[in-house]
Amino acid sequence: MATDLVVIGLGHVGLPLSRAAVSAGLATVGYDVSGTVVSGLAAGRSHVGGVLDAEVAVMLDAGFHATTDPAVLDGAQTVVICVPTGLTPEGLPDLSAVEDAARVVAARLRPGMLVVLESTSYPGTTEDVVRPLLEHGSGLQAGGDFHLSYSPQRIDPGNETWTIRNTPKVVSGCSALCAKYAVAFYSLFVDHLVVARGTREAEMAKLLENSYRYVNMALVDEVALFCHETGIDVWDVLHCAASKPFGFASFRPGPGVGGHCVPVDPRYLAARAESQGFAFRTLAAAHEVLGRMPNHVVDRALALLTDVRGRPEGARALLLGITYKADVADVRETPARPVAAGLLAAGAEVYYHDPYIAEFTVGGRSLPRTENLRDAMAQADVAILLQDHACYAREALGQARCALLDTRGKAVGGRVTLL
Repeated sequence: MATDLVVIGLGHVGLPLSRAAVSAGLATVGYDVSGTVVSGLAAGRSHVGGVLDAEVAVMLDAGFHATTDPAVLDGAQTVVICVPTGLTPEGLPDLSAVEDAARVVAARLRPGMLVVLESTSYPGTTEDVVRPLLEHGSGLQAGGDFHLSYSPQRIDPGNETWTIRNTPKVVSGCSALCAKYAVAFYSLFVDHLVVARGTREAEMAKLLENSYRYVNMALVDEVALFCHETGIDVWDVLHCAASKPFGFASFRPGPGVGGHCVPVDPRYLAARAESQGFAFRTLAAAHEVLGRMPNHVVDRALALLTDVRGRPEGARALLLGITYKADVADVRETPARPVAAGLLAAGAEVYYHDPYIAEFTVGGRSLPRTENLRDAMAQADVAILLQDHACYAREALGQARCALLDTRGKAVGGRVTLL
């Protein structure tokens, strides 16, 4: 049986993409280096928030399967690379997964194949990193023998309104013909396509999207810090400002940024700019502000514990919601981790409540989890609302017996302290 599509990397981008392709009737196979991921999918278990086990079962019934065998690339018409792009310990772009995937594809590349990179990276990755690996490893030429494209992912975990189907998708190619092949492929399951002038423009557009959020999050966080120092109600400020129907996009402060995209992508842009002698001062300032927020939360919590118990040592601190995003089972880069670390360093006993996360470790230490929210808050000295999951009702939080530090502006009550 011919394979229409092989998706390399079955994580938070690759698995939803595979689901969309299967739904469109494409013969789709997933390739991943993780045997755990592959065996879990074969058993009908999803490891990605937003993709249900039942949906994996439907995919399997339609012919989808996952494998760790690169031979699955033989005969594929299209290959889409969706591997993670993280940071090195030094905070620099880590393209090792992209490079490894390109080498795997190069070994089995054939004339006429379309190869698409969806992994987020700095401008020039497709042309300067992926293309040479593909051409050197295969002896074929992009734009002539095979087609090479870049199309940044726009997956928004937990968003049921904007899906792969109805979210406009940017596509590009190393040549006009490459772009046409990419358009023909994505039009099978995406309603609206936006063709970029080239791959660098498409790569830069993705970084701009997340850097825009990064900078505006930092701005509103710094406004919150200023309002705290001067006795201004930041939540009322935001309510008033958001009433303007033009010229203002509403962002809300919080304990820090998390997830794979927003904390990481601006570093790709800044590092690339620095390598070319350009300094993104706005991103540097945003990075400094956002890095302060978890410590600010810790300081506020420790002050509350001191008021309640006289000192934080031995006090019970309950973290409410430890994921990076509301109602999404994902703790990548979550600010809950540095907040917990700061409280533990001060001698507090830290435990958490989160219906989405069964285990959570901080510095190699597993934090106790509670499932009964009411009992947990009754036993806590202070509760810290880090993520406003739907299960945290405004009224219930406001009636808590313990002190409550609300970093999301959700609760009201006599024992509630706002960020």
